[in-house]
Amino acid sequence: MASLQDIGFSAAINLMSAFAFLFAFAMLRLQPVNDRVYFPKWYLKGIRGSPTRSRGVMNRFVNLDWTTYVKFLNWMPAALRMPEPELIEHAGLDSAVYIRIYLLGLKMFVPITIFAFGVLVPVNWTGETLAKIDDLTFSNVDKLSISNVPPGSPRFWAHLSMTYVFSMWACYVLYMEYRTVATMRLRHLASETRRPDQLTVLVRNVPPDPDESVNEHVEHFFCVNHPDHYLCHQVVYNANDLAKLVAQRKAMQNWVTYYENKFERKPSSRPTTKTGYGGFWGTTVDAIDFYTSKLQSLAEKETIEREKIMNDPMAIVPAAFVSFRSRWGTAVCAQTQQCHNPTIWLTEWAPEPRDVFWDNLAIPYVELSIRRLLTTIALFFLIFCFMIPIAFVQSLANLEGIQKVLPFLKPLIEMKTVKSVIQGFLPGIALKIFLILLPTLLMTMSQIEGYTSLSYLDRRSAEKYFWFIIVNVFLGSIITGTAFQQLKSFLEKPPTEIPKTVGVSIPMKATFFITYIMVDGWAGIAAEILRLVPLVVFHLKNAFLVKTEQDRQQAMDPGHLDFATSEPRIQFYFLLGLVYAAVAPILLPFIIVFFAFSYVVFRHQVINVYDQKYESGARYWPDVHRRLTICLIISQLLMMGLLSTKKLAKVTVLLLPQPILTIWFYRYCAGRFESAFSRFPLQEAMVKDTLEKATEPNLNLKEYLRDAYVHPVFRGKDLDRPRVVDEEESNPLVPTRRTSQTTSRYNSEASSTTNTPVANKHSGSPGPM
Repeated sequence: MASLQDIGFSAAINLMSAFAFLFAFAMLRLQPVNDRVYFPKWYLKGIRGSPTRSRGVMNRFVNLDWTTYVKFLNWMPAALRMPEPELIEHAGLDSAVYIRIYLLGLKMFVPITIFAFGVLVPVNWTGETLAKIDDLTFSNVDKLSISNVPPGSPRFWAHLSMTYVFSMWACYVLYMEYRTVATMRLRHLASETRRPDQLTVLVRNVPPDPDESVNEHVEHFFCVNHPDHYLCHQVVYNANDLAKLVAQRKAMQNWVTYYENKFERKPSSRPTTKTGYGGFWGTTVDAIDFYTSKLQSLAEKETIEREKIMNDPMAIVPAAFVSFRSRWGTAVCAQTQQCHNPTIWLTEWAPEPRDVFWDNLAIPYVELSIRRLLTTIALFFLIFCFMIPIAFVQSLANLEGIQKVLPFLKPLIEMKTVKSVIQGFLPGIALKIFLILLPTLLMTMSQIEGYTSLSYLDRRSAEKYFWFIIVNVFLGSIITGTAFQQLKSFLEKPPTEIPKTVGVSIPMKATFFITYIMVDGWAGIAAEILRLVPLVVFHLKNAFLVKTEQDRQQAMDPGHLDFATSEPRIQFYFLLGLVYAAVAPILLPFIIVFFAFSYVVFRHQVINVYDQKYESGARYWPDVHRRLTICLIISQLLMMGLLSTKKLAKVTVLLLPQPILTIWFYRYCAGRFESAFSRFPLQEAMVKDTLEKATEPNLNLKEYLRDAYVHPVFRGKDLDRPRVVDEEESNPLVPTRRTSQTTSRYNSEASSTTNTPVANKHSGSPGPM
């Protein structure tokens, strides 16, 4: 382990970096010219007005009120002042529950830290094992860990008992938080205003029919099987190519606007550009004419593609958004099996319209399982291949390894300052750099898997990121050797030996994780609040593209909480805290600082900055609870492996009930609370329907839902819409275009309406399907 001097040096660097970021943020947020960057959410809500209006030239750009600079840290108490109900109303339940995860970290680790420092640190410090080993270099930090306790010592009873205390406290806190979040979600659903997704289900894998189009087949099926509640539906078009053309046209429009603004500022000469890629090479041409012609060409292609989609039956995919007259009817359809064949007519709650990931709706259902299998295989190889750069990063913390590979650097490495930088700062920052591109790659893999909502894409990406962090950042940082050497070692050893191998290595890596926490959790969080990239981009847009107040509004980048990467990162800190609580408690104060600082920072961000792309009603919480439980079980298994190497094999048996009880605890919580995140109680649905009918008796639901689930590229355009069965229609017979009068296995599976009376279009009389 590194010395206290190395840790102190790293702490100084990261604290100064964090303070520099916070000071820069405190100064920049006070300037009127940056107001839209640091308070975009208030502008989007129409609550805040521009402070640059009705001011002098200097006051529009610089805040000259010196009293505001004296209170430059007043954003911290202001961020904590808003009550949680107001926070939910202002930022949504997703954001509020996300912030509670940081608060959960404080609830869990503050008591654990008190117990660890009150009981385990004195036990470890007085062990005196390291001092009795000849030719062993160690520091005072090592004396605080379990490594200083002699093998077979009765002192390990303290660690064993504290492991049970820590596990019981963690389970208690997790149970209370699960109960609280479940209550918050049910209350949120009960009080939520009407939304299209409350009355709509997504139907996938609509079976083909030889006599009816997808549009007619969907209408027929739901008129027959949900006659009292079906209202209307919107078929899904494969508009992916059209969406690309629309995006290209918008980008081209930005270039036209840019050069028009440039010409307005300097009318004496028209701007020019080159015809090559990016305007860097090729023939020099008039920029406005060039991009205007390309814009017209794209507009023509867009029109052709739009007409092609609207007139081609093959452009309609076997999926639809089906809306109902009541929440009760929607809940029944979304939560039940529609057909005796469980692979067709698959229904699920529709995502809210802004949560739909339209690109994946066109993927055939049969293809999805193949995509997910290939993605799982690719993820496996990605995780283990990524251990190669991780192993290289870990070699940076090994001074002996550097000297062996690069002996000419020995005089430089032996300098105290350089040594402190190498051991206390470089490994953490290098690992952070290697992980920068990972979230984008994992999100792409999730998109390939074919999920149809942004929220579910985030949840799947978070799952991948979580396992990636455990295998690479945690296990990969603890165990030495290349990735496939580790894999071979694990495969050759019996499963009971793996916890031993990892457990022995854990105490030696405590200082590495301390430096990682300081880089990622201290300086990294402070850099997050500075919003340097949105700040630069906003002023560039303001300088070149903005002409009107509306343009300035569109130039803002509020950002959003990235659940796909932030949740696994938080859970990684839970894992570190639970693993090291009984092994090296010195790690715990650094984790507590991370949770406290992050709680304040992200409370500020969701109040003033982040504007969520969707609202899932904290549907991700069961995933968070499951991963935190996994972290707890990992810590218990590693503690068993560690104690088994200390000549306490018989005592280690006493730890066996821990993971078993933890698994039982997880199953109990899932059975008790998880349904609140996947089901909508019919009782609650009936209550909301009754209240809505009483308060809004003349509500036109069909008009309200008319354009809710139209693809964004068709918004405002006329589409062929299905016929809607009116509520007062008394004829129970549903017209169909089928010519066959006989019941066949194909028709039975396709429509699931065997022996259902329908009106034959030729005879007008009912006949079996």
